[in-house]
Amino acid sequence: MFRVSIDRDKCEGCGECADSCPAGILGMEDGKAAVVGDPDECMGCETCVTVCPSGAAQIEEL
Repeated sequence: MFRVSIDRDKCEGCGECADSCPAGILGMEDGKAAVVGDPDECMGCETCVTVCPSGAAQIEEL
């Protein structure tokens, strides 16, 4: 099982992670990326980590 999180202090608000998340867990809130879906539905694909230019997206294996 995996869980996604976003460090909003690092997030630059580009939206790349939200646009690329195949599980639809990530979205934009107040101009920054946020976990808007169930974080436990993360597939662990690391697409968000790969596309995030600021390193704000993190995947944790539980």
